[in-house]
Amino acid sequence: MLYSRPYAHRLRFKDIKALAETISAPPRNWTPEILWRAYETLDKSKVRGSGTRVLTDVVSLVRFAIGQEGELVPYPEQVNQRFTAWMARQEVNGRAFTAEQRGWLEDIRDHVASSLRIEPDDFEYSPFAQRGGIGRVYQVFGPELPQLLEELNEALAA
Repeated sequence: MLYSRPYAHRLRFKDIKALAETISAPPRNWTPEILWRAYETLDKSKVRGSGTRVLTDVVSLVRFAIGQEGELVPYPEQVNQRFTAWMARQEVNGRAFTAEQRGWLEDIRDHVASSLRIEPDDFEYSPFAQRGGIGRVYQVFGPELPQLLEELNEALAA
């Protein structure tokens, strides 16, 4: 069910939170940490990291459990790898970013790693608000910002 939805209707943070609450309900009382350790016990060679950092690690657990991923890797680590690949593609395609833009992009990457995606409303919260929020990010990226956010959502949360 989680992956049968069209991209535009893919998981949101509230969906992951609801899934985590469901698996932690009696009678099983499972938590992402317990499931991560169970997979480590079954085959440590296929498990990287602890899986205890963020709720979005539930995505990694689901993908591994259904066989979509052959290795259990913390979600933020996967997002970071995808971001690095995305940045490399941008460079190859001749798209350069200023130091300020790179700082924003790194904050967006970190937000996606912990929240599954980035939306314009998210710029009202930390760490974006401290950098000037939605007004400043629009100044930095201009009218291409909405397309850039959608591109990052697709590339990082793949």
